[in-house]
Amino acid sequence: MSVKSKYQPVLDLGQKLGVKDGDVGEENGVLKIKGTTRTQYEKNLLWDKIKEIGGESPSDIKANIKVEDASVYHRHVVKAGESLSKIAKHYYGDPMKYKQIFEANRNILNNPDVIHPDQVLVIPTP
Repeated sequence: MSVKSKYQPVLDLGQKLGVKDGDVGEENGVLKIKGTTRTQYEKNLLWDKIKEIGGESPSDIKANIKVEDASVYHRHVVKAGESLSKIAKHYYGDPMKYKQIFEANRNILNNPDVIHPDQVLVIPTP
């Protein structure tokens, strides 16, 4: 199995996330990838996938992943049925951190219990 096919799920995720300026090459059995994600959250998703496949410190891949917008952790588009606590659980693993998301979005939210589909919420850095 080539190193590129080993890490194909990482490349597929990068494509799904719309990584910009992506480049993939293989040299002496080491896969070299680079690109720019929109947010730190997306970069973390890629690194999590790399570690899932190659372990904590894989020696057969080198990744140079930049972040386009470092001012936020992520920007989340609200879907029907979501709440701030559900969103907080997804990004932070703790539904009680909904307050952080509410505070970061006071410019568009007046009540933490009222959000609407298609609103774009700033998810602050944990």
